[in-house]
Order: sequence, then C-alpha cells, then structure tokens
Amino acid sequence: MEIRLNNCAINYAERGLPQGLPVMFVHGFPFDHRMWDPQMKALPNHFRAITYDVRGHGGSDVGDGQYTIEFFVDDLIALLDHLVIDKTVLCGLSMGGYIALRAFERHPERFKALVLCDTKSEADTNEGKIKRSATLKSVKSEGVAVFADDFVKGIFAPETFQNHPEVIESIKQTIRATSPIGISGAVLALAARTDTTGVLTTIRVPTLILVGEHDKLTPPSASEYMQKQIAGSELHIISKAGHMTNLENAPDFNRHLIDFLNRMM
Repeated sequence: MEIRLNNCAINYAERGLPQGLPVMFVHGFPFDHRMWDPQMKALPNHFRAITYDVRGHGGSDVGDGQYTIEFFVDDLIALLDHLVIDKTVLCGLSMGGYIALRAFERHPERFKALVLCDTKSEADTNEGKIKRSATLKSVKSEGVAVFADDFVKGIFAPETFQNHPEVIESIKQTIRATSPIGISGAVLALAARTDTTGVLTTIRVPTLILVGEHDKLTPPSASEYMQKQIAGSELHIISKAGHMTNLENAPDFNRHLIDFLNRMM
C-alpha cells in the first residue's frame, strides 16, 4: 500500500487484526520492508504487524536524496497518525534502531515498548564519518552492484555464508534495486545523526535488545551497554548470526520477539 506523507510517497504493508497490538518494524540500511518477512509470517494474528520502506528505499519515494534522521522520524510519526495508532511497539534494526531511539527521544508518549536490534545509541565517530564518505564515493564511482557485493561481506556471520546463501543473495538483490540517490542520502543521514546515548536512562517502557554474536558493525558490547543503561531491559545474544539477526537465525529471533510481545498484551 502507498500513502503520501510529508510530500513523500511511503510504501507500507500490514497483517493481523486491525484491533491487535500494533508492532511497527523499521528496516536497516540499505534494505526495505521485506527484510521483516520472516517476522511478518511468524507473528500471531492478534498482533497488528506493520512494515514500511524508509524514504529512499524500496517502494517509497527517493526524492532529492537530501535526508536526515529527523525526516525519517517525521515519516514514522506521520505513518502512525495515518494508521490512527496512538501507541505502538517499535522494532528497529541497525538504522531502524537509530530511528527508533530518536523517535522515542522526540515522542516517548507514542511508544508502548521498544525492540532494539543490532544497533547502538552512539553517533558516528570521526573515523566512522570517514568510512561513510568512502561508502558514498564507492556508490558514486563504482555503482550499486559493486557496493552490494562488498556490503554483504561485513554484515553476515560465517555460518550464514555456508548454510543460507539464499539469504545473502536476497539482500544483495534488495540493495541492487535501491536507488544510488537513496543510498547516498541515507549515508549522509547516518553520518549526521545525533547521539542518543543520553536518552537511554530516560526509557521507562519495556525494552528488548537483540544482537548477533558475530555482529561486527554494532557488536554485542554496544548492546550490553544499552542494556545496562535502560532500566529493566532484557538482552539476548543471537547465536550463528551477524548483523542481520532476524534473517540469519529467524527461529531464535522470533522466539524472543514473540515471547516479549505476548507480555505486552
């Protein structure tokens, strides 16, 4: 489905009972809403599960490619308003987690619970910003296909390459289908995002933190830090998974997620 929000067409999908507990999923960079398919299929119908494409990704508008995390948060809140959802459980992975933390910082009253997956609260270091610049240069000079081949090398666990090559190929195809303008705009938004570490101690809603044991981009140590800062939060390290825990070990991811969501009913 498509709705126009903030002068941008946003593509979204939902399943489950309209009166069910809303669960909003926010995908990572540079993917689209389909990365959550294993969760959409696994969640019982008493949840109203919603996925969408962040602007510049998937079926949502690319626009001029001038994005910020603030724009992404604005779109998220506008989508909740369109769907007449006052409060939701918000689940974000990687970039989706950055969006989730900033959204909570700005609009804590809109969220019943948080699920933070393979993400962190810190802004990019200077070294990180330089790496983002190199990514931007690579996309512009070598194209999205080369970028996709390189990118997947750093986000999956060794076991995934051996046992689930179809997952890696699927993500490659998703990245290759993403506009270079959208990728570039998201890179700049990620590099410029604010540090949300200060908000962690203010979070008073139930929070589940999931991270892959082999995650190199947002390692378990970053999740362990968040767990210590967020009162009452719970952390599970997903075995045989890198940065894409929900795809690499969907059974364990879904078990923890559904158990957590059932306690929110």
